Order: sequence, then C-alpha cells, then structure tokens
Amino acid sequence: MTIVKAIAPMFGGINLEDISAPRCFEIEERLQRDLEIPVFHDDQHGTAVVVLAAIINALKVVGKKLPDVRIVFTGAGASGIATAKLLMKAGARHIIGCDRAGAIYRGRTENMNSMKQWFAEHTNPRKVKGSAGDALAGADIFIGLSGPGVVSLKDVKSMIRCPRSSPRKSPVPCA
Repeated sequence: MTIVKAIAPMFGGINLEDISAPRCFEIEERLQRDLEIPVFHDDQHGTAVVVLAAIINALKVVGKKLPDVRIVFTGAGASGIATAKLLMKAGARHIIGCDRAGAIYRGRTENMNSMKQWFAEHTNPRKVKGSAGDALAGADIFIGLSGPGVVSLKDVKSMIRCPRSSPRKSPVPCA
C-alpha cells in the first residue's frame, strides 16, 4: 500500500490484480479512501461487470427479470462477493453463495470470515443449507467462480427449466 500511495500521483487510476480475499477488500477500501484517483480490483469488478452483462442478456432471451430469478454461486472469494454485490445493486433478490463447506447462510460458523459473514447476512433469505448441489435444485442461474468439480451434471440438471413459452426450445437451464 505504501508503494501504491507513493506512485499514485503519477497515474489516473490504479488496477489491483491477484490479491486474495478477504485481504483484497480491505486493501481496495483503504486505497479508495486515501487516494484521489479511481482504484479498481480486476478480480472483483472485472468479473462482476462481465457476469452482470451476461445475465442481463440471458434474461432477455428467456423473458425473465433479475429480481425474480434464483442465483447460485460457487466461490465466495473476491470475484464471488463483488459479483453478488453488483447483482444486488442491479436488482437481484434471490442469491445463494456456496463455498467448500456448502451454502452460506446466516448463523453458519464453519469456514467463515468477515466477507462471508457479510454474504450470509445479505443473501440466502430462505437460509438454504447443504451442498452447492443442494442449493442448485430449482435455481435459474449458476455462476461458477470456484475450482472445478464443485457441482455435477446431476446438480445442473436439477435447475429450473425454461417454460414452454420461452424463446428457447431446448430443455436446458434458463440462464
């Protein structure tokens, strides 16, 4: 942070890269507060913007609205939490985040940190518990921001199907 603050007057903005969660949130917040130029963490905001654009377009294709769909994340690190925050600002109301220990919910104590605690308090209003596969049952959208092998084909097949009146003809998840 000392180096970034020292070089900041020579730049129009700072792009942070590859800082792990939860440290990345504190570092970015402190730099944004202390500097007079924009500070951007690519792992958080680059991912969030691209995911939001993809979801907006997918929902147009299937004729659904963001506040009405259920979204399940795997990965509750920098990109997952930032993406969830942006989706909520855009109107998403039904988000469930999952990590290695399963669904994140209010009251969970296993494998938590300050940002996962925030996630638990602001998402998963139904307090869905269990694995990522359990959370995917009946979901409209899956956002995979974790390592491979977290969900199975069976888990994906348990997601909601597009209604027959949808512009999509194939029986695949809606978005």
